Amino acid sequence: MSDSALHASHWGAFRARVQDGRIVEAIPFEEDPDPADLLGSVPDVVHAANRVARPAVRRGWLEGRSRVDAPRGADEFVEVDWDTAIDLVAREITRVRREHGSEAIFGGSYGWASAGRFHHAKTQMQRFLAASGGYTGHVGTYSFGASSVILPHVLGFDANTSDSHAWDDIAEHTETWLMLGGVPTRNMKVDSGGVGAHRGARGLARALAGGARAINVNPIRDEAPTGAEWQPIRPGTDVALLLGLAHTLLVEDRHDRAFLDAHTTGFDRFADHLRGASDGIAKDADWASGITGIAAERIRGLARDMSVTRTLITTTWSLQRAEHGEQPYWMTVVLAAMLGGIGRPGEGFAFGFGSTDGIGSGAQRFRPPSHGKGDNPLAGREIPVARIVDALEDPGGAYDFDGERRTYPDIRLVYWAGGNPFHHHQDLGRLRAAWQRPDTVIVNEPWWTPTAKHADIVLPATTTLERDDIAASSSDDWIVAMKRAVDPVGEALDDSEIFRRLSLAVGLDAPYGSVDDALREMYEAGRASAARIGVDLPIFDEFWERGSTRLARVAPRNPLARLRAGEPLATPSGRIEIFSETIDGYGYDDCLGHPAWLPPREWATGYPLHLISHQPATRLHSQLDGGSVSRAAKIRGREACRISPTDAAARGIRDGDVVRLFNDRGSCLAGAAISDAVMPGVVALPTGAWFDPDPETGIERHGNPNVLTADRGTSKLAQGTTAQTTLVDIERFDGDLPPVEAFDPPRIARR
Repeated sequence: MSDSALHASHWGAFRARVQDGRIVEAIPFEEDPDPADLLGSVPDVVHAANRVARPAVRRGWLEGRSRVDAPRGADEFVEVDWDTAIDLVAREITRVRREHGSEAIFGGSYGWASAGRFHHAKTQMQRFLAASGGYTGHVGTYSFGASSVILPHVLGFDANTSDSHAWDDIAEHTETWLMLGGVPTRNMKVDSGGVGAHRGARGLARALAGGARAINVNPIRDEAPTGAEWQPIRPGTDVALLLGLAHTLLVEDRHDRAFLDAHTTGFDRFADHLRGASDGIAKDADWASGITGIAAERIRGLARDMSVTRTLITTTWSLQRAEHGEQPYWMTVVLAAMLGGIGRPGEGFAFGFGSTDGIGSGAQRFRPPSHGKGDNPLAGREIPVARIVDALEDPGGAYDFDGERRTYPDIRLVYWAGGNPFHHHQDLGRLRAAWQRPDTVIVNEPWWTPTAKHADIVLPATTTLERDDIAASSSDDWIVAMKRAVDPVGEALDDSEIFRRLSLAVGLDAPYGSVDDALREMYEAGRASAARIGVDLPIFDEFWERGSTRLARVAPRNPLARLRAGEPLATPSGRIEIFSETIDGYGYDDCLGHPAWLPPREWATGYPLHLISHQPATRLHSQLDGGSVSRAAKIRGREACRISPTDAAARGIRDGDVVRLFNDRGSCLAGAAISDAVMPGVVALPTGAWFDPDPETGIERHGNPNVLTADRGTSKLAQGTTAQTTLVDIERFDGDLPPVEAFDPPRIARR
């Protein structure tokens, strides 16, 4: 252990200052030009009062009482010793496999977990479950679940994190930059796998300094930097805007017919759709204006400008987290194809700018040090990540997914490590009810999170600062030795040690030798991968002694530049598929053979305000919510909800009031922050406030927007999340304020 060892996290590298065995400060890495304020929360959470100190078992599960009498999330816990806990878990896993088969064990465990590649909780868990007989996993992500399915059909690859455009290319070449969803700089403070030196915000500043006309198409003005033109838009209507732009290009003969003929397929069928050949509705600027709220002449003028300038269209991941979320991504590609700039520097399209720090800064061409999760005997039977509640509610039920007709497994045991479904998932009231259905829920967790409180067996896990590890990301310039800084809190064990003990308890060999040997092996595998492309990394001992190694900067390269040179794509046609015969053949009514505007079902609910539940600036998802940075931004202990002056005045809401947001799915309390950066008709409540339902009234007391969001798939194609398609109302809360207990441990007794 060291009192100044370099460490790493998703929000940045830092040196941990230790005093009397406690972390007292996280000092930003001296090589980081733009460190994140989130580091200020690190000491708070490592030594938080809500750390899980010992293994604990829910009393109702331990004593065999029915879940009606003692439901998950409301029962007390009984602390047990490690031998007892391991025996209980091993026996239950063995029983479920014997009685119901391995598919009855769900090991999805979605979440970012830690930046460390060896102690990555989900990887450790899935490695154990795979070795012990297999498990039902998940496919896709909440971040870009819809687009990761549609893009391979259209482009032949998933372009969400592809190395497509560099910030410097935008600065040098882009003249018009259409930012769909903006480019939110708060997300550039984080990157999965760790950040040695933040580059995104400075890259964005360089890009804007190049003189491009940047247009922020967004319901919220400050989702893009100062200087960008703000074009407010009705949430969820970007597809209609893109169709209106495309119609203008078509009817005014401003589209690049040569590019379309050479590199795309199906344009003529799509052009018929634009003209309204089949439905009698021309998708012109006037039609788009009625849906988006943007003036028709503004749409026509923008299309004309884009047709005579070097134009880049960027679309954030958030746009596809909506009903029919496949469509804005598909239509982004189609509009860029009509403009003809795809494959040229600073032109065409790109996805994910402003979604994490590394996008736009280049990616390493070798596999960084990582730890494999092993081969799951049940691979191919995964469920879409956002359909966990459907699976719990409807075992054996059939569903559509990307051209296949699949069946949900009968899940009897859920094992979760390194994630928080009570943050990521939608309609938390529905999730909470479905969460009662499995026989057993097991959680490895450092803190008494909402997920831990809704478990049957909770195994205390260490934080990254209580163990050795390696942080490495293909989108970062640094590999960092994450050295243990303090002793484990309470009786916490590393996830690797928990699964080593479980492996022995179920009759398996230990999965690996010492942690030191595993780290060495993992690093040397990454070093060998780097050597194959001519990148020289120091040997492990030298790296570990030094604490970090810097990699040469790699410039992004646009994978579609090869298309312009005549290299075919991995699509059925070898071209960009504006019309997809494959998707058309699926016969889906909610995802046609070409991009289209499909009104969301949510609009029929009649609630007057669109809820934007974007990523927070004060934490990573729900990580660090209990830290000082996140708590300081709350209003009367609750998450801040931004509302326009117009909507606030109409409801008698003043800045700093506690308000209630509600719809038919649920309600939550939040603190009102009146802002003219939010367009009328919209409220913005960040995700990640720890779920805190009042046991008497059911109202969520802390400001978690996912009690309001709808849990339905984007379409039969991708079954992604639709969090951003949510309507609500809001009112001032004048009753007695209930206490916020999100960070309080549950009732705990000793056995």
